[in-house]
Amino acid sequence: MSKNDPFVKKNKNLSNRKQWSKIKGENSWTMFKVISEFVDSFEVMNNIGPCVSIFGSARTKPNEKHYKLAVKIAKRMTQEGYGIITGGGPGIMEAGNKGAAKNGGLSVGLNIDLPFEQGGNKYINPAHNLNHRYFFIRKVMFVKYAQAFIVMPGGFGTLDELFEVLTLIQTKKITPVPVILVGTQFWGGMREWIETVMLEQYGNISAKDMDLIPLTDDPEEIVNIINTFYKNESKLKPNYEL
Repeated sequence: MSKNDPFVKKNKNLSNRKQWSKIKGENSWTMFKVISEFVDSFEVMNNIGPCVSIFGSARTKPNEKHYKLAVKIAKRMTQEGYGIITGGGPGIMEAGNKGAAKNGGLSVGLNIDLPFEQGGNKYINPAHNLNHRYFFIRKVMFVKYAQAFIVMPGGFGTLDELFEVLTLIQTKKITPVPVILVGTQFWGGMREWIETVMLEQYGNISAKDMDLIPLTDDPEEIVNIINTFYKNESKLKPNYEL
């Protein structure tokens, strides 16, 4: 919008608004980079079959209980016929891929280019090790091809992934799928805050929204939640109508 525009001239706030110092010409090529990354990812992911996405911290060490629990959960899910999708890095991501690979299951890694190095962990099936430049494309892959989300203890990235999925379900942008919080000690306080503050004090969510986030430490309860949800296997299909 030009400062010579009559509408701008009549509105002082518009005429005095901040301006970009510079817009790089190559930004116009971003669209083609995005399309290319989507195409490459879809070509791989369209053939993987029903999967479960496991979220969690990259900082969790192999000797920690939640790493070991993630390995066990991933193994059980592959026994139930699901592939495992993780962010492809270390920590909980590595544990998820490890549990799948050690049980002969499909192990998918959705890596992201970061300022600090993140290489794909060694438990990812080589043909299913994807590298992403853009976080939002990576998130689409997590969500589109997952039949359930298992959310282990993590940091800001894990919270971002969790609440994006819940928002998409709540707003009916994707079909409902199980979202399971794992780690009662870690997630219990947050879940209580959501119920007592967001729901009861402020009314910013509905009571039924609490049903979206069951909480457990038991791998068998996770399996039961997912299997109960998918008694009718016609529900098994990719999400997002893209």
